[in-house]
Amino acid sequence: MAVSNSENDSINEVPSSSEAERPQVQAIRMPTIEEIRAQEVWNNCAVRSVVSGVMGGGLGFFMGMLLGALDNPIMQDEMTGRQQLVYNLKQMGRRSWGSAKTFAVMGLVFSAVECVVEKARAKHDTTNTVVAGCVTGGTMSARGGPKAACAGCAGFAAFSVLIEKFFDSHS
Repeated sequence: MAVSNSENDSINEVPSSSEAERPQVQAIRMPTIEEIRAQEVWNNCAVRSVVSGVMGGGLGFFMGMLLGALDNPIMQDEMTGRQQLVYNLKQMGRRSWGSAKTFAVMGLVFSAVECVVEKARAKHDTTNTVVAGCVTGGTMSARGGPKAACAGCAGFAAFSVLIEKFFDSHS
């Protein structure tokens, strides 16, 4: 099975040096008016915070459902199947409502603080995440007193930085 020289030559052709050095230039696409308006709406701190609160509430609801389903009644041996089902459904409802409120507040506070700090500093960096995490952690644990608020501040700030670094390394 012989291949002619003309076929080999066409396969092995190397582009001239001027073609190889020239970068590919692509036209710049300008955003449409709808895209600009959508970006302006999303850059509003109130909108961003409310959306984060709603999404946090949804996540908390499902986490509560999952964890509520894992609760075992203390008197499981004495309960009928129907009683166990009713007990588990009530536990899932209680847990999901409590987790939804907690995660909603957490998402709302974190995104609001991060957005306000980012707009005030006119920078998007780790400092914004540290401040937002500290305020959120301190707010969420403030009922436990000053020590709890400080521990919550430090813990949530560290956790926020770790999460941001994790997602930055994967993008």
